[in-house]
Amino acid sequence: MRQKLVVGNWKMHGSRTQVRQLIESVAASTADLKKVEIAVGPTLLHIGFAAELCTSEDASHLKLAAQNLFTEPEGAFTGEVSAPMLAEYGVNYVIVGHSERREFFAETDQVVAAKFKATQASGMIPILCVGESLSQREAGTSAEVVLTQLNAVIQSAGIEALQYAVLAYEPLWAIGTGKTASKEQAQEIHHVLREHIAKSNATIAEDIRILYGGSVKAANAAELFSQADIDGGLVGGASLKAEEFVSICKSAD
Repeated sequence: MRQKLVVGNWKMHGSRTQVRQLIESVAASTADLKKVEIAVGPTLLHIGFAAELCTSEDASHLKLAAQNLFTEPEGAFTGEVSAPMLAEYGVNYVIVGHSERREFFAETDQVVAAKFKATQASGMIPILCVGESLSQREAGTSAEVVLTQLNAVIQSAGIEALQYAVLAYEPLWAIGTGKTASKEQAQEIHHVLREHIAKSNATIAEDIRILYGGSVKAANAAELFSQADIDGGLVGGASLKAEEFVSICKSAD
């Protein structure tokens, strides 16, 4: 039985005061949840501070996610943060291939695959994001697009690497637009991903967690999480509101 996972991607939001308030509020309201794993994803600047807060007794059940990293472990790469640096702070998960990284920072499938491998090389778990645009969905190529993105990682890292990874399906047309894929639309692509992995390794396909990442809210979380192949959520804007995020976590418990 796959344990549900809910990850809050705070994107470029937050101050030290907000980070403290969010973590303390979420921790206090989720301490009794037993079936769901919860991770918070602050900016890279706030990783160290968030790590300190998450080591407190009250918040120790929260995991820590980073939003990005660089492919190399060290070197003359001004402004970048490496996997070993994140691992030193106790980061559990790293989001790779997010649509905003692909779109705004021109990250190719090959770059995403390299970040995936760098994450695993330092003992952390990559959350590999895949997803299609509205035009691609309307053209009927959703499955082709997400499988191409997934295959780039499989070809680079091997199918076995998915044992130590999480997938996240995030339709670009449902991120920050207020639109959400119906539970049937989301389930369809989640099933496509799991079925594709099963062709190479049925055990990994059964075990891997696939999150939905398209405008998950308290109002739709329960119906999304009830689907057979949806194992939780990668939550954006709603994760910045403690009460809303806690409600989503409770829907997964």
